[in-house]
Amino acid sequence: IVFLRIKIHRMVNMVKTYPGPKPLPVIGNVLELGTNTKGQKWKSHRRLITPTFHFKILEQFVDVFNSNISILISKLKDCVNKDEFNIYPYVTLYALDNICETAMGVSVNAQKDSESEYVKAIRSLCELIMNRSFRPWYHIDYIFNLSPLGRLQKRCLSILHNTTRNVVESRKKEILEGKTNNENSVSVDDTGGKKKVAFLDLLLQSSIENSGELTDEDIQEEVDTLMFEGHDTSSSSISFSCWALGNYPEIQEKVVAELKSVFGDSDRLPTYQDLQELKYLEMFIKESLRLYPSVPFYGRELSEDISFGEYTVPAGANVFIATFGIHRDPKYFLDPEKFDPDRFLPENSINRHSHCYIPFAAGPRNCVGQKFAMFEIKATLCQLLRTFKFMKCDTPLCLTNEIVLKSLTGINVKLQYR
Repeated sequence: IVFLRIKIHRMVNMVKTYPGPKPLPVIGNVLELGTNTKGQKWKSHRRLITPTFHFKILEQFVDVFNSNISILISKLKDCVNKDEFNIYPYVTLYALDNICETAMGVSVNAQKDSESEYVKAIRSLCELIMNRSFRPWYHIDYIFNLSPLGRLQKRCLSILHNTTRNVVESRKKEILEGKTNNENSVSVDDTGGKKKVAFLDLLLQSSIENSGELTDEDIQEEVDTLMFEGHDTSSSSISFSCWALGNYPEIQEKVVAELKSVFGDSDRLPTYQDLQELKYLEMFIKESLRLYPSVPFYGRELSEDISFGEYTVPAGANVFIATFGIHRDPKYFLDPEKFDPDRFLPENSINRHSHCYIPFAAGPRNCVGQKFAMFEIKATLCQLLRTFKFMKCDTPLCLTNEIVLKSLTGINVKLQYR
């Protein structure tokens, strides 16, 4: 059942009852989102995971972003003053570097070695999800497992899971040894300086402090989920934002003016506090996510009957929420096709319904990493705009929904030095 437009007051009640989407066949039974109707496992995990996205944790990731952005900028310099190009592949490798360092505390150097075994496995699994989804006969496990795609999936999952498992075991050993020696092995590095804490470290600490409430397998699932959900969605959001900067030059200049008001003529790297001051950039990102949400629709399985006027949607039904359509509903957004960051000025947002803008979903199962995502997008655009000017391209977007929103014609930009 697909609801292209959903009455907002009804949707609010609906999202509170969803136990979650059925698991993707490639990833497996991640967190029992579809099979555990009471969601006990999800509730337990969410309670333990939410603190790992506290702003004090996010603050330290600015150094990770700055380091990886410098590599991205060096790659993009080869494209300056040349024909338009698809920026998405560049951003994807950059986002993968970010999520690996912040989630696992290890660097895979995706931007420098895009053909490494791990990077190719991630890329192949993303393609496999779509290939299987659009081939009904592959929904039958027996048929899929015997197919070339099924065998490829097995190899890729082995690479992914073995990598994650080895990192989990290694970090857990370090943390336990550190506690035995009365040392904080997570927050102090070998030089005596402060060490960046990865999400994995926090999950392991939480597991130890809560007597193993999170098993090693649970932690591996969480990290693998972060890997998939954290790099492709960010890649889409950042790429469409870059396209919008080139397509709306007057808005780009407003963003640049704000950057100059914060940084002046300095070329210093941004801090967490700097990024907090960039209010117009944040409004720009929100408007980009309104028109080009990285997840244009998402699914839930109902745990109870829901009434829509004279209709009843039964428990167990799969419901798809069309974020893309809701964000372009003129009932909630005047002239919805117009790109206008001022929609998100406080005075323009005060009377807007909280559930008509849902780029990170809504309800108790909303995206736990939305603050991380906004922080990453803001840090990325901040540095790109201090180096490059984005120019409008001739190739129009041809939007398509894969795992995330993409364009069949590429997300093309032209670059000049600023």
